[in-house]
Amino acid sequence: MEISTGMANMVMIKALEDNVKIIGMTRGAQTKLHHTENLQKNEVMIASFTENTSAIKIVGKAQIITEIGEVTTE
Repeated sequence: MEISTGMANMVMIKALEDNVKIIGMTRGAQTKLHHTENLQKNEVMIASFTENTSAIKIVGKAQIITEIGEVTTE
């Protein structure tokens, strides 16, 4: 899959089971949770890293695609 330069900070997450949790984490001196989503099977979320979001934690079975590759959690 080829992703254009404008999509460099994007991540696509597809839930492969119900209740996959997506957790956005902040930047700065202290890392904090700032946003959560709950996906049901086959739902897709497209997210981006921003000046506020430095990490995304995914809990549950999901397919994750970024510009550097693709991974499926177990």
